[in-house]
Amino acid sequence: MSASDLFSVKGKVAVVTGGSRGIGLMIARGFVEAGARVYISARKANAVDEAVRDLSKSGECIGVPADLGTLEGVEHLASTVAGRESSLHVLVNNAGATWGAPLEEFPDSGFDKVMAINLKGVFHLTVKLLPLLRKAATADDPARVINIGSIDGIRVPLFENFSYSASKAAVHMLTRHMASKLVTEHINVNAIAPGLFPSKMTQFVFDGMGEEGAAASIPMGRAGRPDDIAGTAIYLSSRAGAYLSGAVIPVDGGVSTR
Repeated sequence: MSASDLFSVKGKVAVVTGGSRGIGLMIARGFVEAGARVYISARKANAVDEAVRDLSKSGECIGVPADLGTLEGVEHLASTVAGRESSLHVLVNNAGATWGAPLEEFPDSGFDKVMAINLKGVFHLTVKLLPLLRKAATADDPARVINIGSIDGIRVPLFENFSYSASKAAVHMLTRHMASKLVTEHINVNAIAPGLFPSKMTQFVFDGMGEEGAAASIPMGRAGRPDDIAGTAIYLSSRAGAYLSGAVIPVDGGVSTR
């Protein structure tokens, strides 16, 4: 098998949630440019439409606006994909939210919103899409579920984002638990734990510290780039990653080693 075949996702069908911006858009672009047919979802329809127009210049991309913090949004996305596809090779659960507040002022709503989309949304969408994932799964080429966690779920964050870090730690354990359940069905479940990547969610870091200041705490001396995160997702989705399930992979420039 050639290297190009080993890492190929050409012809696969992928769903990337939170795919209109940030890490989700980086991953979606990587899949589209690699020849996959990609469905992206996000809460705001205009943002989805804009991302689809951009990504469609490089390949095939379909947008499905949905609020994955609700069961209705999960059902809408799952049923839309099922109405167009007979099988699903890759599900990337990236949609997420964060909330910051001092410890003694942290509101209950800051847990409800974050847990609903970061954890419950991941669980419910995966379950709803299992019939399509099962149809794509084979022993030689399993279906793949990739959950986007965070290094904030591995080490104690610098910021007071209590519900976010708790939700991402939970995503890592949910990944392992679902992997143990689905591995015999040839559905691999893994997680990526990103460090600092440019996005709307992390813009405050760059605004407050500047690019050099933000990079100063990263052993590799820089923030993540689109190829870093897209490459990891493509590896997990290709023949190269077919024997991996239940892993949580830090993509953080070495931050989690400190």
